[in-house]
Amino acid sequence: MGFTIGGIRDLRSSSRRRWRASECATTVAEYTGLWGWDVVPGARAARGGSVTCSCGAADCPAPGAHPLSFAPIVPAGATLDDATAAWAEVPGAAVLLPVGRAFDVLEVAEAAGRHALVRLERMGLPLGPVALTPHSRALFFVAPGAAAELPQLLYRMGWDDARLDLRCLGAGDHITAPPSDFAGLGPMRWLRPPALDTAGHPPQARLLLGTLAYVCHRSAAS
Repeated sequence: MGFTIGGIRDLRSSSRRRWRASECATTVAEYTGLWGWDVVPGARAARGGSVTCSCGAADCPAPGAHPLSFAPIVPAGATLDDATAAWAEVPGAAVLLPVGRAFDVLEVAEAAGRHALVRLERMGLPLGPVALTPHSRALFFVAPGAAAELPQLLYRMGWDDARLDLRCLGAGDHITAPPSDFAGLGPMRWLRPPALDTAGHPPQARLLLGTLAYVCHRSAAS
């Protein structure tokens, strides 16, 4: 990979004293080199009287929350040099992660996600990374294929008729990665940061779904 875990962390610390492009490149290299994720440069949003997108489209449906159509993917395994060269072409771009390749995402309200995470940890279930959006959503990383399986999984667990504030992102979707800004609302954060033993092998959705559905149902009832 061309760098070590300690080296990346040292680079991340020193990069805060440099320009933002270098910080983004270091973050991208961590995601590609350590966690084995593809990364896509994304559009940025600006807030004035209204939210505008750096893509330039006046009617952009997702300002600051979509890939740049002209920017290539930085593939899993890319080194810091690769990431630096890629981000030099798109300075200031947001860091996006394609969903459906290394992971799918179960999305719930932040409060429900925090409660569910405590329950899941107490149960000793395997967990992957969990991200938080600035508009109070929790994103649980699970094994790819969850989006296609979700309706059947909910049916088998008896939650198919419940009105749950829960959705699954899969192939074709993207999420904004910490610490990039999401849609002009503020930075993404990690509730449960990626780790070497989970980032590349997130848990199957069925292991988390029952607890997430139950907590979402309880939250709606209260």
